[in-house]
Amino acid sequence: MNYLSMIFFQIVAPILVLLLFGVLLQKKFQFNLKAMSQLITYCFMPVAVFLNIYETTIQMAVLGQVAIFITLFIGSQMLISHYIAKILGLNRLESAVFKNSVVLINSGNYGIPVAQMVFATQPIGVAIQVILVIFQNMTTYTYGLYNLISATKSGMEIVKDFLKMPIVHGLILGVILNVLQVEIPQTIRIPLDHISDGFIAIALITLGAQLSQIEIKTMLNKTILVSCFTRLVVGPLAALAIIYLLGIDGIVAQSLFIASAFPTSRNSSSLALEYDVDSNTAAQTVLFSTIVSCITVTVVIYFSTILFV
Repeated sequence: MNYLSMIFFQIVAPILVLLLFGVLLQKKFQFNLKAMSQLITYCFMPVAVFLNIYETTIQMAVLGQVAIFITLFIGSQMLISHYIAKILGLNRLESAVFKNSVVLINSGNYGIPVAQMVFATQPIGVAIQVILVIFQNMTTYTYGLYNLISATKSGMEIVKDFLKMPIVHGLILGVILNVLQVEIPQTIRIPLDHISDGFIAIALITLGAQLSQIEIKTMLNKTILVSCFTRLVVGPLAALAIIYLLGIDGIVAQSLFIASAFPTSRNSSSLALEYDVDSNTAAQTVLFSTIVSCITVTVVIYFSTILFV
């Protein structure tokens, strides 16, 4: 119960508060959601991704194990979501959103606070979560972006749209400046920090504004329920199998197992709104999986302490 209350009040509840702000503001002012989505996609999101990668110091001793795990784990989620989408008979647009909802995980504003709470006296647990955030960012703006673009376009149009995305440029630039250890002048760094600090709030308020137009009862449909079950239950089980397969143990195993249980990334909804690909379902899935995760993540944390000492 202690873990459950901490996860809910320190992580889930603040997210729900920002969503509620978005709902109330949208009801009163009727924002242009497309414009807000473009502001996130072309300003807040690329800057946040750039700084996240630019600032991260990766511990090489841990990177190898984590890289192999995350490659196998994300690959397994891609395959599982692909075949489940076929079984459900989803069309191209629905399938793109469903696959992203399973593969793209909220490793940032949900995962890092959980890691900081669980591994307060073991910094390596938090360091692993930061590494996972980088891999998730790369997956989001490669696989996730490709899914949505390919749902409405084909051939060279996909490549052109992908290369035009400022998020991709931010990702590449962050890696280059990190590797070369280039220091950003304060005149540029300060406004970048201001933009990055506002990203989570703006993204969640926009998601709340989007959700204000949705009837709650429509959230309990088959696609959303299956998506959440796959993300929150099947995902951790697949991760557990991979951890045992690779022979990983201790804090590294605990951290990876817990990280596999986080809910659907809010970015899956932001991107779906930007590309107008079944954005209502994407938003509903993010909300539903975030709420349910306060139970499932607690269970995974509990078992991680038993399975990996």
